[in-house]
Amino acid sequence: MENQSEERKIIHIDMDAFYASVEQMDNPDLKGKPIAVGGSKLRGVVAAASYEARKFGVKSAMPSSTAARLCPDLIFVRPRFDRYQEISAQIKAIFYEYTDLVEPLSLDEAFLDVTTNKKGFPSATLLAKEIRERIFKEVGLTASAGISINKFTAKIASDVNKPNGQLTVGPDEVEAFLEKLPIERFFGIGKVTASKMKELGVRNGKDLKKKSMTFLTQHFGKQGLHFYNIVRGIHRSQVKPDRIRKSFAVEHTYFSEIYSKRKILEKLEEIAVDLERRMEKRSIAGKCVSIKVKYSDFTTQTRAKTIAEFMWNKADFFPLVEGLLEHLEVEKPVRLLGISLSKLNTEEDEPDRDKQLTLQF
Repeated sequence: MENQSEERKIIHIDMDAFYASVEQMDNPDLKGKPIAVGGSKLRGVVAAASYEARKFGVKSAMPSSTAARLCPDLIFVRPRFDRYQEISAQIKAIFYEYTDLVEPLSLDEAFLDVTTNKKGFPSATLLAKEIRERIFKEVGLTASAGISINKFTAKIASDVNKPNGQLTVGPDEVEAFLEKLPIERFFGIGKVTASKMKELGVRNGKDLKKKSMTFLTQHFGKQGLHFYNIVRGIHRSQVKPDRIRKSFAVEHTYFSEIYSKRKILEKLEEIAVDLERRMEKRSIAGKCVSIKVKYSDFTTQTRAKTIAEFMWNKADFFPLVEGLLEHLEVEKPVRLLGISLSKLNTEEDEPDRDKQLTLQF
């Protein structure tokens, strides 16, 4: 592994079945039972599933009808994003007692750079353990953690001993850990890329490490360099505490121009399905929905609507999209359409920074 001049200590905290666990905590009648947050037996998709439901194969982003078929006793619960945001804020307050370098990925997970820390802990491993214990004691939920020298390895490690566990991958263990890892377990490698890699004889990290940079860039373009580096434990992305997403959007450009509102609405519905899927995956919801229409002469129109409640699924925000479209005069051919959600549940004030003390693994 490349010798990095400033070796960091990164913790990835991932709450266990966050939405479902909050529902079970708030409603004791749901404890120990298979529940799905989001959807219903007849429509929608699952936003989160309890571990009792996961035993039946129920998972997030799955059509609710499929989930109900896999688990006949599955209990569907409507999402309460205001409550999830409230709990998430309590958890993040604990993080900031240890370090100001916190990068939330969603309501239920975050990276912490604890290369230095406010408590003067002797190790990042013990620090992660205390943070998890405090979350359980003060909030009532369990969390898992991964500890390593970079964000990539820490995120993978946090999934190994779930639920309610942690794993430390020390500086001298990173490459061996990644070599044994099945290629589909690499963070950022989806089903399509994993399938292509297997066709090329890459089934695990060890196989990936044998491939030259030239081979990987030839088959995967710019991503090839990324794959070449990560399997060697090289990942320089820093924890970014300032990274606060202000909006979440999906846009599509069309090669064939669109003329009618009926066709525009059909395309917007396709975009809405994609937006819903992406927001569910990242546990993001918003209170303001916007539509964007770009015409063939490159002029653009936008319309927006804000409501009091957080929206994440198509059933909630698409009626607003339809209403916004009614207020647009479409007189020119359309080349681009987009839907975005803003005023997100991930927005928060930037914390102040304190001087920190040195920490060891």
